[in-house]
Amino acid sequence: MYAAAKHRGHSSQHHQQHIDEAAVMGGAGVPNGHGHRPPTAPRPAPRHAKLKILLVVIATNLVSVYLFSGASLSVHLPASAPRAIHLWDSSALLRDLNATRGALAGARAELAALRSQCNASSLLLESVLSALGAAHGDAPVAGDFGGWPEEPRGELKLAVEPHRLPLGFHANLGTDELFPGLGFACRNFQDELSRYMSYAPGGECPDDDALALELTLKGCEPLPRRRCRARSPAGRYVEPSPLPGSLWAIPPDTTVRWAPYTCKNYTCLVRRARARGGGPYFCKDCFDLDGKERRRWMTDNGGVGFSIDSVLRSRAPGTVRIGLDIGGGTGTFAARMAERNVTVVTTTMDMDAPFSRFVASRGLLPMQLTVTQRLPFAEGVLDLVHSMNALGNWVPDAVLEAALFDIYRVLRPGGVFWLDHFFCLGPQLNATYVPIFDRVGFRRLRWKADRKLDLGAERNEWYVSALLERPMT
Repeated sequence: MYAAAKHRGHSSQHHQQHIDEAAVMGGAGVPNGHGHRPPTAPRPAPRHAKLKILLVVIATNLVSVYLFSGASLSVHLPASAPRAIHLWDSSALLRDLNATRGALAGARAELAALRSQCNASSLLLESVLSALGAAHGDAPVAGDFGGWPEEPRGELKLAVEPHRLPLGFHANLGTDELFPGLGFACRNFQDELSRYMSYAPGGECPDDDALALELTLKGCEPLPRRRCRARSPAGRYVEPSPLPGSLWAIPPDTTVRWAPYTCKNYTCLVRRARARGGGPYFCKDCFDLDGKERRRWMTDNGGVGFSIDSVLRSRAPGTVRIGLDIGGGTGTFAARMAERNVTVVTTTMDMDAPFSRFVASRGLLPMQLTVTQRLPFAEGVLDLVHSMNALGNWVPDAVLEAALFDIYRVLRPGGVFWLDHFFCLGPQLNATYVPIFDRVGFRRLRWKADRKLDLGAERNEWYVSALLERPMT
């Protein structure tokens, strides 16, 4: 019997060896008698792992019993820690927390210093590599200095590099550095920006308003020149007229520096509106306050021409108090709203005329802002936003949609966006722009679309005016 058992054991070992070899050669096991592979049984957990789990459970229970037994406890940290943490002594715990906070602040300062050293080392390494490349005849590569063709120097260096906070890490800012607000698009126009930043710090700013406007319209905003004195108008400056008379008064010519503009006085700008033909001037009739400009928004024609009073009547009395006029020209919309005790900020650009100074001379608030820039207002603070001709099919669809969402953001619930004479072509209206307005989420209070026929019906041009409300809920 023993011999038979021994023989069976030997056969079993031999058979198991055969299976193991077959498994190695076949890669997945041995088929059973029916041609199927037997399921692999899960391996039992190792004994030492079970012992570890048991020890953890026992240790946790012991600590819990000790904690709830009422005994005082001090957890002593390693020697590198400030001191022991006393869990039952609140004053000692507070002292420990303060010490830890101080140590953390020190660590942040050390980290900031280390980061500064790393930045300096990186710049040194870049300089060495550039010098080696120049020695071997390699051409300089754009981007060696953060996208600039060469290392920024002077005022441009101050405009593009971070500035360290004198008191170190600031918890509210979450950093130990301040980064200048330089527009990303400035990198695409580095020649113009270098010319703009070539000035004497502490002196008088160069007379280059046209260059500044060019950079701004290209998206290089905010402009980084900060350390020079703005030029004053030539001649004797005249104090502005008092309100309300200033709303409809042409200011003296001595309040403006006329060098950047084609016209050299306000009389020239007023005559532009009354002259037939002429060049493609922006808002050329805006300065004629006794002409068409004075009649704007005074009557409601039942079409795309809404009146200010009809718009205000769509709201509860007294609930429209502050607003924004996007692309407001010389500020006439804001002037009419001021007559109704509504404060309106006017965005405008000095396109071959001193629009901003003219708005300010009327006792109104101008703001230079392009259509690509985020509105500088907090969420839900405005009662009314108005835009006439500033938005239209000349704006890329993605930029337009972003601007509309931004308008929605700054309006309070129940606030109204007055879209005034939005221009587009017939096929674009329903295919492109209506879906964009619907995606933003405005509620339509009024919507009018009319053909623009002054250049001929065959052009299929349209104007759209609308009152769009940010829903209350």
